[in-house]
Amino acid sequence: MQGTNEGLAAARARGRVGGRPTVVNDKLLRAARDILPTPENSIETISALLSVSVGILYNRIPDLKELRTSRAPAQLEGNAR
Repeated sequence: MQGTNEGLAAARARGRVGGRPTVVNDKLLRAARDILPTPENSIETISALLSVSVGILYNRIPDLKELRTSRAPAQLEGNAR
């Protein structure tokens, strides 16, 4: 265990970062937020378009449910005529 910790500390000192690289960045989250209010797109469709899991969207966008329910009801009612 001590050798492992020393190796990790040495790697950090050389600028190495461990762990799996993240696929989520600000640009991806902005794109998801822009698409979310559109009623034609489900969360599953959005996650497939952005190549991320549904869980990532729920974890990284805390107000996801509010964004989905803030769809423009006037647009939906206008289509019903």
